[in-house]
Amino acid sequence: MTGAKLKVAVLYDVWEDEAAVAEAAEEKAASKKKKKKKKPQSKSRREKEDREEIFEALEKLGHEPFYQVLDGTQPSLTALAKCGSDLVFNLTESFAGDDTKEMNVAAYMDLLGIRYTGGGPHAHFLAQDKATAKKMFAFHGIKTPFFATSYRGRIEHAHDVSFPLIVKPLWEDGSIGIDAESVVSSVKELMERVEYIQNEFDSPALIEEYIEGREMYVGVLGSYEKAQALPLVELDLSRLPEGTPKIASYDVKFEKDTQAHKLTKSYLVDDLDEKTTSRVQEVGLAAYQAVKLRDYGRIDMRLTPKGEVYVIEANPNPWLSSKQEFAMAAKASGRSYTDLIGEIVELAMARYATNAENAS
Repeated sequence: MTGAKLKVAVLYDVWEDEAAVAEAAEEKAASKKKKKKKKPQSKSRREKEDREEIFEALEKLGHEPFYQVLDGTQPSLTALAKCGSDLVFNLTESFAGDDTKEMNVAAYMDLLGIRYTGGGPHAHFLAQDKATAKKMFAFHGIKTPFFATSYRGRIEHAHDVSFPLIVKPLWEDGSIGIDAESVVSSVKELMERVEYIQNEFDSPALIEEYIEGREMYVGVLGSYEKAQALPLVELDLSRLPEGTPKIASYDVKFEKDTQAHKLTKSYLVDDLDEKTTSRVQEVGLAAYQAVKLRDYGRIDMRLTPKGEVYVIEANPNPWLSSKQEFAMAAKASGRSYTDLIGEIVELAMARYATNAENAS
């Protein structure tokens, strides 16, 4: 169905409060009335959500997009089942605010035979459970920091780790639970941080060796069998104040008013030799395949001063804002934002066509 006009449901989740649900419903209704009218210029420009940019890109590609919202209720699941789309562009990150249920949304669509973009349930599970993902990386010979996991006094896994260590929630993503106190250098600090993670997030603590080095992101487009690594992007942490751990903490990534956010910037890597660049991309591709990502994904890595490449984690369905790292890398590869969205749609549709052929 490549090149065909598709009805595409842009699926995203809301859960904060009833106002958010109402706003989403209004947005959906407004989208149905939307024509080719020129939007009036407002005095203060609101930054577009990724779903809005994707919606506009799908329109430019000749598709018929519409918004579909999961608000954490059974009726919203029923509405998804009955939405009648040719493809769902899956932007969900949780269900009812529980991001461990992200995999269940994909599984629900699988059960109903709904076609959707991005990672399947296995990919979301492996990305969510960082310890299991790290075991997968190790099995495939991919370097990842040594680690241990702990929950309520029970050690579930343990390498012989050495300080400094970084302590994170095992089941969270998006840098949730990661801040300047996450890097610890003593047993006392470690115990305090593990207790904090368990009490604050009711999650096992992932305790892994802190790898000093450059924060690299490898965006990947493609299927499990055939994928392409995009140009490297680095999150430059070098300007963080002295004594502040050089990590992609929550405030660095998302708290726009903080000093940490203002002092960090992502940019295309242009100072590595071709051999090193290729090696980082190859490791990214191997990690992408190891945890069964598909269509598109991002691998977060560390490149040490000695040139060692460590995979930190994998991200199915990474943030697709035109201003974020994945779109930045796609643009450097010669793809416009509209091209990028179109390619993700084509990859998903081609995957379902191949599955149908293999089943017949």
